[in-house]
Amino acid sequence: MKKYETVFILDERKIQDEGKSFTEEFSSVISGAGGEMVSVTPLGRKQFAREIKKRKAGVYYDFVFSVNEDLAKGLNEKYKLDERILRMQVFVYDRPENQIKASEVILQKETTI
Repeated sequence: MKKYETVFILDERKIQDEGKSFTEEFSSVISGAGGEMVSVTPLGRKQFAREIKKRKAGVYYDFVFSVNEDLAKGLNEKYKLDERILRMQVFVYDRPENQIKASEVILQKETTI
């Protein structure tokens, strides 16, 4: 199994409880396929530079998990038509252990501003 990172931008009008139920649903999909959820990082609500599907902001989540390659490739197909998701991207998580994640950089920038 490989390690992957996925960033979701959720439509704040279509989700409830700031996306916690979506997080539980995604975690159950990963564990149901025999994978392992490593970390879930809520990045909060962010304004967009340009509108996405007529929305000006969205709720960001960063997931790191281990699954087989077939499921990782199928995640885009599974969530492509989900109305709650404005954007998503799956990355192969091949960083050294001492390097910080993209979500940590975003959070560091927010605290210094």
